[in-house]
Amino acid sequence: MGLVKEFREFAMKGSVVDLAVGVIIGVAFGKIVASFVNDVLMPPLGVLLGGVDFKDYKAVLVEAIGDKPAVTLNYGMFIQNVIDFIIIAAAIFLMIKAMDSAKKKEEIVPATPPAPSAEENLLTEIRDLLKEKK
Repeated sequence: MGLVKEFREFAMKGSVVDLAVGVIIGVAFGKIVASFVNDVLMPPLGVLLGGVDFKDYKAVLVEAIGDKPAVTLNYGMFIQNVIDFIIIAAAIFLMIKAMDSAKKKEEIVPATPPAPSAEENLLTEIRDLLKEKK
């Protein structure tokens, strides 16, 4: 039972839960960006490049023979995935930069100094009384 308890404590730590939430949001964000690239960005880019669809680019290594499909090197899919990665990385970079900027603005707000303690007030009164006697 000790192992189960240790695992539960580990899994419930804030950093593990934060990581899990981050992974889930990252996967969802990745799907959104991939859809943006595939469905919004690449069609006009393909039109500008003369109707090119990167996914169709491939090199045939071995031709199809009978029921055996051709062996192809799908470098167009690689190009598409590199473009997806660059856009996702840039979007995440900008999002983290914006979050850091917002966090710095929170830190810049000066904290009001704490009120003097009762001891400090008493010492201030004693100091003032000693000054008056001189």
